[in-house]
Amino acid sequence: MVNILVVEDDKEINNLLCNILSENKYNCVSEYSGKSACEALKTNTFDMVLLDLMLPGITGEELLKNYRRFSNAPVIIISAKDETAVKVDMLRTGADDYITKPFDNEEVVARVESHLRRSRGYTSSLLVAGPLEFDTETNCCEVSGQPVALTGTEMKILKLFMENPQKLFTKANLFTSVWNEEYSYDDNAVNTHISNLRRKLKSVCPDVEFIETVWGIGYKLAASS
Repeated sequence: MVNILVVEDDKEINNLLCNILSENKYNCVSEYSGKSACEALKTNTFDMVLLDLMLPGITGEELLKNYRRFSNAPVIIISAKDETAVKVDMLRTGADDYITKPFDNEEVVARVESHLRRSRGYTSSLLVAGPLEFDTETNCCEVSGQPVALTGTEMKILKLFMENPQKLFTKANLFTSVWNEEYSYDDNAVNTHISNLRRKLKSVCPDVEFIETVWGIGYKLAASS
């Protein structure tokens, strides 16, 4: 789970940021003052910090300077200050990005995702294809927010599809990748597990095709998912 510290004294904005990030599977911790944020940063490890500048007690500028003495985790400034000089100063001080209020929710999420990808080799454990989500860390599968119980083999097949969304897998590809055995030209095992996986996913979203059959060749993640 990715842990993000949101430092913002306006409770409404703080809650908004936490809500949009939580919807994208991030774990958020809220702090409303520079002093409490300073203590949180010293006693906990965060993957990212969203930081306001105008904070009671210790300012965002001071907080950033102190934080950079012991952590390289990405810091995104979210502030009403839109002067170029302030932005340049914060970026030179150690901020990774600067977003001006009022902000666009989707832009915030996109920038968070971008900086997490770049930071210290971070790779998200969450694979997403339309309404379908699979967490490779917890092996949890959800369709439109509803959990779907899968067998171990079904998880391996789904993970393979979602990690290679453009690839067409022959039955031999699937068998050797999932079972780690030489393909014996027995379609039964592959066909049965694909059928069961498809049925479970479509039981939640019957109108969405998640796995595409390419007749005579094999299977792939459907373009509509």
